[in-house]
Amino acid sequence: MFGTTTLDSIFSALGDPTRRRMIERLARGPLSISDVSAGFSISQPAISKHVKILERSGLVRRDVVGREHRLRLSPVAMESASSWIERQRSYWTAALDRLDAYLKPAPPGGRRKKWAPTS
Repeated sequence: MFGTTTLDSIFSALGDPTRRRMIERLARGPLSISDVSAGFSISQPAISKHVKILERSGLVRRDVVGREHRLRLSPVAMESASSWIERQRSYWTAALDRLDAYLKPAPPGGRRKKWAPTS
């Protein structure tokens, strides 16, 4: 499980559309930095900055083979973010289900259960 600081860096890295597009390209397999950056209308220093942010967040790993720098996804970081999102989804789904049950009309002669927002 990743800590809050690491999750912050993962979500921060994913908050930029250029970095998300890089991640989408790498989802198909490892690529050289030039292949990952092809088609972006930004400078090489800006590409390097984006790659470093992705590396620091743990989303991407770099392998150096000779002069070529190849990037590949590191699924552990993405799984950590996905797990956090799933926990939030589960919590809110359960809370909204309880609220829905509370708001339904009470059965004739019956009483409603007390609504509680947490499980």
